[in-house]
This record gives sequence, C-alpha cells and structure tokens, in this order.
Amino acid sequence: MTQAKKGDRVRLHYVGTLEDGSIFDSTYESGECDSDDCGCESGPREVVIGDGEFLPLIEEALVGMVPGEKKSIIIPAADAMGEYDEENVFTIPRSDLPEDLKPDVGDQIVLYNEEDEELPVIVVETGDENITFDANHPLAGEDLTFEFELVEIMK
Repeated sequence: MTQAKKGDRVRLHYVGTLEDGSIFDSTYESGECDSDDCGCESGPREVVIGDGEFLPLIEEALVGMVPGEKKSIIIPAADAMGEYDEENVFTIPRSDLPEDLKPDVGDQIVLYNEEDEELPVIVVETGDENITFDANHPLAGEDLTFEFELVEIMK
C-alpha cells in the first residue's frame, strides 16, 4: 500500500482536544465540538504535506502513514499556538475607542492599529474608564492533542 510522503496532497480526519478532554476542533460531522464557535469543519481536511498548511508536527507525523491508519500526537503549546504572553493583555481608555463600541467580557472583536492592521482580541475586563483586551490566541498556552486518520492520498 502507498505511504504518504512530503509533497503529497492528503485528506485526513482529526479531533483536537485540550488536556481536560474538551474538543476544540474536529472534521467529523457528528457535532463533537464542545462549543458552537470552535471552527470545526465537517468532512476530511485536505493538506499538502510539508506546505505548512496545517500544524507542522501533524504534517510530519503523516509521512509514512497509509490510508486508514490512525495516530495520536500531543503538540506542546510552544509548537501549537504559542505560550500565553501577559504582554498581549493591554488596557485602552474608553475615550480612545469608537463611542458606539459597547463590548462585554468575552466578546471577540477586531481592533486596528495605526497602520490599519487587524488585531483580533477578546474583551477580558470592562470598566467605566477603561477596557482590557487579550490579543493572545484563545488556545495560547495549551498543549493540543490530535487524534487523526489518514483518509486518502490524493492523485
């Protein structure tokens, strides 16, 4: 049977979980995710091994697999979404924000810097004078476990 190699376009199914077992991403259609906004895709994901389209450690683990084979891998936070960085938490005076912006704690919004670059953030605290935002990826600081199956090596 043909083994997957670098440069192959493959299809894979996966379930991504956190240390507590909660599912943050899945390609399965069974609605396995633990939240409505997890970003889950239904149906196998297509990836070109080695192109950096997906997490590099998973792409590396696909090499040598055959269709139908399953693996599990734990990706340390540093190799996944990075370590949590307190410097990415910042406070802005309400007066510096648009008047119509009325965020609640937990809201995910996009701010723009002076160069008009997008900065996705989560509102972590609101007060009468200031709003505190967290620009870390929601999975920063988390080790990620992926159980995946090579479905197909595409021609």
